Amino acid sequence: MTQTQGSLVRQITDYAHRADPYPIYAELRKTPVVHDEEGPYIVSTYWEIHGLLHDPRLSSDARNLDPQAASEPPEEDDPGLPPSFLRLDPPEHDRLRRLATAPFGPPHTPRRLHEMRGELTRIVGELIDGFDGRDRIDLVDHFSYPFPVTVICRLLGVPREDEPRFHAWADTLAASLDPGPDAEAGTDTGADVAERRRITRQARTELATYLSELIEERRRAPGDDMLSALVGEQGPEGRMSRVELLSTAALLLVAGHETTVNLITNGMLTLLRNPDVLARLREDPHLVVPLVEELLRFDPPVQMLPQRTPLSEIDIAGVTIPQGASVWLLLASGNRDPQRFPDPDRFDPQRRDNQHLGFGSGVHSCFGAPLARLEAQIALTELARRLDGPRLLEDPPTYRRNAVLRGPRHLPLAFEGLRPNRTAHRSPNGSPNGSRHGYPNGSPNGSPNGSR
Repeated sequence: MTQTQGSLVRQITDYAHRADPYPIYAELRKTPVVHDEEGPYIVSTYWEIHGLLHDPRLSSDARNLDPQAASEPPEEDDPGLPPSFLRLDPPEHDRLRRLATAPFGPPHTPRRLHEMRGELTRIVGELIDGFDGRDRIDLVDHFSYPFPVTVICRLLGVPREDEPRFHAWADTLAASLDPGPDAEAGTDTGADVAERRRITRQARTELATYLSELIEERRRAPGDDMLSALVGEQGPEGRMSRVELLSTAALLLVAGHETTVNLITNGMLTLLRNPDVLARLREDPHLVVPLVEELLRFDPPVQMLPQRTPLSEIDIAGVTIPQGASVWLLLASGNRDPQRFPDPDRFDPQRRDNQHLGFGSGVHSCFGAPLARLEAQIALTELARRLDGPRLLEDPPTYRRNAVLRGPRHLPLAFEGLRPNRTAHRSPNGSPNGSRHGYPNGSPNGSPNGSR
């Protein structure tokens, strides 16, 4: 089916629908595959999305996209910071993914995440301790952003005092994933496209320069961080080249916190809209494991994958998608498909058979999913336990412009008080343990986050 009554792309990416895109998704699911008048084939139902994510004929490499199917002319490759392995197909994708995951967890370092649990819990505890003396906070600025960014800095070995620098780069690169018109200007003229590309290229160049210096430091003096492991990793297929190291480090740095910020914020927003579930979590912390899985289904941080193209014709749901066409996979719509999930618009942490698409599926499934799950589980458990009488001050909150990585830009909360931090302890010199982590001013709140 070809859409002729207005552009579906503009409906999906229209900021007016950002707070609640799910009614649009419900309309789309009436026709599982729709050819939009502006170019892409939009797939919105669970089984069709799942099948395409596992179909080797569907490419993630933009070089396979027919230029005539692109919404705008393709950008030239950036030799300084090329696309990460997420934008490649097997076998290149598989080789780089294996090298990237080796120092991240099983089977090579099976205890890395387990051993991080105590560290993550301490960081969360210190951030919540920082709420003392307040009766309201912005959850994004004071918690959801600084927590995962502190974790990824610690994991990669990035100096925590450099966080403000790559915060701006990460925001710019994340915004470049949005396939819609220029969010701020509201138009998509040639000048707007050119300006977006200039800003994105500048951010990529600056990030590449920064990471190059960091990589060289790790070559000279390796540490116990993940970047040192990537620099020294020698697998059966060799080691990463310099540009591969750069693109992988940039991916880990940006993706390692951008999605988790939204997962935690969307999660707390959902809990505050469902106070009975929040109360249950406070009484039973074990509920958090299925609860996070339901959050990933109900309101996932990654709403869609707009960068796919067939290597040959694909017939799906009665529609033939030609080779080289642009394909959008609406993961968040598939997660609300009633043909797969009974009563899909209800938030149910005890939902059975919850094989959601929150982390994608197939060869490109999110390899950072175990860390994101653990971060969200610890964060939401402690927020539920320690905040007395939390309530929303703005509903719906102000959302970020990005239609792909969807989440509130700010989430103002009020609360009546704080419960004690069970994980607090002091170092031998009597100072809080935050000073052990290289935080500026000895605190995970040492760098400004208000610009977010």
